[in-house]
Amino acid sequence: MPEATYDVVVIGGGPGGYPTAIRARQLGLSVALVEREHLGGICLNWGCIPTKALLRSSEVGHLLGRLGEFGFSAKEVSFDIAEVVKRSRKVAKRLNTGVKGLLKKNEVDVIDGRGRLDGAGRVVVEDTEGRVQTELAARHIVIATGARARVLPGLEPDGEVVWTYKEAMVPSEMPGSLLVVGSGAIGMEFASFYRDLGAEVTVVETLPRILPVEDEEISAAAAKQFTRQGIRLITDASVSKLERAGAGAVATVTVAGAEPESIEVERVILAVGIVGNVEDIGLEGTRVAVEGGHIVTQDFCETGEPGVYAVGDVAGAPWLAHKATHEGILTAERIAGVAETVPLDVNRIPGCTYCRPQIASVGLTEAAAREAGHEVRVGRFPYAGNGKAIALGETDGLIKTVFDAETGELLGAHLVGVEVTELIQGFVVAMNLETTEAELMQTVFAHPTLSEAMHESVLAAYDRAIHI
Repeated sequence: MPEATYDVVVIGGGPGGYPTAIRARQLGLSVALVEREHLGGICLNWGCIPTKALLRSSEVGHLLGRLGEFGFSAKEVSFDIAEVVKRSRKVAKRLNTGVKGLLKKNEVDVIDGRGRLDGAGRVVVEDTEGRVQTELAARHIVIATGARARVLPGLEPDGEVVWTYKEAMVPSEMPGSLLVVGSGAIGMEFASFYRDLGAEVTVVETLPRILPVEDEEISAAAAKQFTRQGIRLITDASVSKLERAGAGAVATVTVAGAEPESIEVERVILAVGIVGNVEDIGLEGTRVAVEGGHIVTQDFCETGEPGVYAVGDVAGAPWLAHKATHEGILTAERIAGVAETVPLDVNRIPGCTYCRPQIASVGLTEAAAREAGHEVRVGRFPYAGNGKAIALGETDGLIKTVFDAETGELLGAHLVGVEVTELIQGFVVAMNLETTEAELMQTVFAHPTLSEAMHESVLAAYDRAIHI
């Protein structure tokens, strides 16, 4: 079988893989990208993008329920879940087509099939039956195979009653009740979506609070809003048993220090994390190390095997598409010898959850900052004191900033409320520029905007807030 030779072969075409390929081509390297299923990966096809389209539909539904508040009225407002899903899939398809166009424009050779390492500097591409279709040689190989939903024993998804994120995005009919297992970003986004469309939703979390990676104060503020919306939150709990019952299921939920409770629902959504796709990609016999289901990498995404790199979800936390993209770009630049390439600082990667209310954060939580030995100054500003939020009718929200008391360094920012996933980038830029409280306080924020609450939060940390 003829062998094709490239400077770089990328295995996986998701948000880590395709930017790697494009940036490498921009830098003059010859590149092949191997993708087994769909360009854009889980994020574009079954994750970030289609879920945001779904959430936009549920947001519209929520606003329709508040028409009277804004001086409007309507009768017999309804929705068609099939049309909601159809729009989401249309959005994903549009972007998938866009990725294909970008790769073609940048002259990346896209090869359909499953890529597998086959010795030093070699990749074989197999079809769905495991037959070798193509052999590739490359000086550098980038693994960007992504991850899949984690499955818990006894809670295995069946695609009908017990769903992963994939089934939850394409329901054939609207369930009347759901149990969401896990209260991270994925779990709370689906809880929010289905609740806003009228389902009875219960969320079970093993840890003492929902959204456990967020600042405790932000987590509590979000929990208060979810509860007010009618979402039942059960923390310090686990699903100890799950049985099919008719067209639905009965879950036995065990709460620490309490008697088990049986909860009957039509559908169950598993949202308990992800595990890297490290199987069947030829890692055996290499020096690529795998720990906890993810490939171990160094500062510039190098693995233990010379010439082999790993980016994105397969390379571990944080499991975010924008982290994968950045890793892919810096890997391509490292391979090409770009002098100014610097390692990724994961502490400066923003995290966003697009439920209602939205949650966004960057840097250290207040507790983590104190544990790290910082003496801190903390600023808080509520949406209730922001003119734009009041005009929008969205006064439930909080912006919290954490500074080093001695140096004025911005250590972290934590937000909950409408559009905070857009606001967070201001703090991300500030942290990357190593801005202190002085520059932030001297910055002029436009009025009336939600971003003024960011400014007030900084001022509040130094006892200078104007509107509280």
